[in-house]
Amino acid sequence: MYQEPIFLKPVLQERIWGGSKLSTLYGYEIPSDKTGEAWVISAHDNGPSMITNGPLAGKTLADAWKEHGELFNKREDNKEAFPLLVKILDADDDLSVQVHPDDQFAREVEDQPYGKTECWYVLHAEPGAEIVLGHHAKSKEELASRMNNGEWDKLLKHVSVKAGDFIYVPSGTIHAIGKGIVILETQQSSDITYRVYDYDRVGADGHKRELHLERAKEVITVPYQQAVPRQQEETLGDLTVKKLVEEKYFSVYHWMLNGETVRNQDQDFLQVSVINGSATMKIDGKAYNLVKGNHFILPHGIKEYEIAGKAEFVLSHT
Repeated sequence: MYQEPIFLKPVLQERIWGGSKLSTLYGYEIPSDKTGEAWVISAHDNGPSMITNGPLAGKTLADAWKEHGELFNKREDNKEAFPLLVKILDADDDLSVQVHPDDQFAREVEDQPYGKTECWYVLHAEPGAEIVLGHHAKSKEELASRMNNGEWDKLLKHVSVKAGDFIYVPSGTIHAIGKGIVILETQQSSDITYRVYDYDRVGADGHKRELHLERAKEVITVPYQQAVPRQQEETLGDLTVKKLVEEKYFSVYHWMLNGETVRNQDQDFLQVSVINGSATMKIDGKAYNLVKGNHFILPHGIKEYEIAGKAEFVLSHT
């Protein structure tokens, strides 16, 4: 039985709105100062993470999902893709205003297995930083009219954010991450995006980026109602555990460790991102060093582990 964490190498993605904070904050080797995304736990075809340790070193997470389903308590008849994707995004400029479809629309229209419900944990935010979250339209007709006429100031809702904030973004929610924000995003494993508004920016090819207004109109939820998940926090000795969201597609937690703790795992598998500090994890007497910027999966079959140190984590599971 596999009794060690599965450490993963991030896949770095350049974006028109990207910057250099993935290097300065997390030490990643970025391809340029326009690096917008690190796909840190990914089995998606557009950026599968590489396993860096153990008997599966050199294989991708997608390989492990297909060939070693027992690591994730995957049923033998489960032909679906790996369900989750974790990213860190550095918005050195505003992201486009966009929306993602739900599972049904993704399957029927895009021939993809998953839509995209996501959530954001804010790692860093400049003073005055804002996101777009939701809209003011009361009907599909008003939504279409304001989109067609470019009345973005009247349509879009803006929300101020700071480090430590958590935002839940169900499929169908119009949204955008604003300039000066770094987030850790936990989402369904989907890369379907309908771009609604892009500030009339010109891409590297000298042309404005494509918009997807008609499909966006089909999937945007009207009227908008902000989803506020019920959160719960408890202190267990040296560990403070905050449940950020528990919904259909994923559960996400924030951990603050200041000392040591022993934990039991009862999920199919647990995704872990170290967002601050350092710690040591022990499994069956073997120690693993954990530092800021590490991302790993605790596979099915690891029942108990110890962690000691001063560190902050975001964790997720299905």
